Amino acid sequence: MHSILQALPLARRYSLLNTTTILMLLAGWAAASAAPAFSADRFITVASTTSTQNSGLFDYLLPIFTKASGIEVRVIAVGTGQAIKIGEKGDADVILVHDTKAELEFLRQGFASERRDVMYNDFVVVGPKSDPAGVAGMSDTVAAFRKIAKTKNAFASRADDSGTHRMELRLWKDARVPVKEASGTWYRETGSGMGATLNTAAGMDAYTLADRGSWANFGNRGNLTIVVQGDKVLFNPYGVLPVNPKRHPHVKTADAMAFVDWLTGPGQPVIAAYEIKGEPVFFPDAKPTKR
Repeated sequence: MHSILQALPLARRYSLLNTTTILMLLAGWAAASAAPAFSADRFITVASTTSTQNSGLFDYLLPIFTKASGIEVRVIAVGTGQAIKIGEKGDADVILVHDTKAELEFLRQGFASERRDVMYNDFVVVGPKSDPAGVAGMSDTVAAFRKIAKTKNAFASRADDSGTHRMELRLWKDARVPVKEASGTWYRETGSGMGATLNTAAGMDAYTLADRGSWANFGNRGNLTIVVQGDKVLFNPYGVLPVNPKRHPHVKTADAMAFVDWLTGPGQPVIAAYEIKGEPVFFPDAKPTKR
């Protein structure tokens, strides 16, 4: 398990859950919960990050929730910034994103009724195996970014106001690199999601920042490999926020809260059980909630 995740106690706790234990947990919860009959008219809309979609987590997680609850979940997979805007307009019942600062502002402005921690993983810097910038194995991500800029090696940016893009811009700011001035030269802005940006990086032998889940599920790696990981600044937490019915009375509050309660309760071992090539991708970290 990667060093940034090993340092966190919940990662250790959930890594100890073997398949039998998880199945027992799910079976016990299912036995205690009589799921209502599924209705095609009963659904909620969740605006979420592309990482939850690209990683394959939703394909694994949502059918289990729907079977247990009778509620279909329709996902709008976009960058975090766009997901938050969708929530602000009331065009989703729930948002599930990964930019804690923006989430707390969304809550402060009254667009959400509450915010809960759901899970975490981390970001990784990927680049060509030849590593022309000489950053492979570095433990300081900001220093690695500074070196990529100094050597003017190609870097593919999502440039889509996603949580990953926002993290990337914070790293460039800390490195004191004015990347906007380099746009179109060594710094390439794709304006695309994680999968498309990884494809661009693979085609250009460029460096990029990716969430670990999307990288683990990415099949067209070409010459790309992880070059920087484990830095504590790459910690990547996810939060879930039900849209506030006081701002948007039409939202499906009861079913939205059923999803939030499940995701931060019985859904936690389901998140822990999701693996790609035998490796865990997300680590649940919901806190006990008094209702």
